[in-house]
Amino acid sequence: MTRNPGDDLEKVISSELIYRGSAVTLRRDIIELPTGRRTSREIIEHQGSIAIVPSLDDGRLILIKQFRLATRGVIWEIPAGILERGEEPEAGARRELEEETGYHAGKVEHLFDAYPTPGYSMELTHYFLATSLEKRKQRMDEDEIISVEPIEPERVMRMIQSNEMRDAKTIAAVAYLL
Repeated sequence: MTRNPGDDLEKVISSELIYRGSAVTLRRDIIELPTGRRTSREIIEHQGSIAIVPSLDDGRLILIKQFRLATRGVIWEIPAGILERGEEPEAGARRELEEETGYHAGKVEHLFDAYPTPGYSMELTHYFLATSLEKRKQRMDEDEIISVEPIEPERVMRMIQSNEMRDAKTIAAVAYLL
């Protein structure tokens, strides 16, 4: 068995599959703490995601607006999506950008990687900046209804500060850039 850096902190005794879906798998791990105490952790297995900050030549950022059932509302966000199995993050970023916004990026630059919810999920999000954009045809998935809007960075910051922008990946990416 391969040892991981955290094995001395929380040792996995057993794992039980709870649910397997198309996007996530949920498992319950029984763990032993360094104190000897046993407890459980519910972990979401996720293949990873990408998030893209598209920037037009004039400096405006391309944001999307869509209804998210989990939030029970329409939210602003940067384009993002789940990596397909075996897909390289940059290829996934280019694919999602075109699908959701209709823009093709002449240049894609890796910004950073982050775990959005490490307390219960293995998901790692790869963040990219997309520039030299060329407008093409939007190719949304059948279950997506997305509005695309170029917005000045100053307005995006005001949206964050006024709590109009509530999507964590967007806030993290914009804060990183600005």
